[in-house]
Amino acid sequence: MAFKVVVSDKENSYQIDVDAKETKKLIGLTIGEEFDGDILGLTGYSLKISGGSDKNGFPMKKDLSGPRRVRSLVSGGVGYRPDRDGKRRRKTFRGNTISEDIIQINTIISKVGSKPLEEILGSEESEE
Repeated sequence: MAFKVVVSDKENSYQIDVDAKETKKLIGLTIGEEFDGDILGLTGYSLKISGGSDKNGFPMKKDLSGPRRVRSLVSGGVGYRPDRDGKRRRKTFRGNTISEDIIQINTIISKVGSKPLEEILGSEESEE
């Protein structure tokens, strides 16, 4: 199973496909944890996990521990924006741990490397 990792840098974001070999290093990490950017080919960078979604499109939620899927009654926040005050709805969320079922991982740069991201990833984006 391959992941799509979205790396956000202030106003730009880049999508990187991760090989099956490298996915084993990401499984078990939770939202809020940091990992080395060398896994993605970003030498010198450190990335912080900020969220993601599973194979069925359900978003990850920081409050839920483990890789499980839960139906939760929510009044706002991640995955639901009510149209009026006091409105609640039961929504399905994925836990905060990365597992085999996760497809997309959202990350934020916490430590910048020596080369800018445009140099490393800019050529891939211009081809598409």
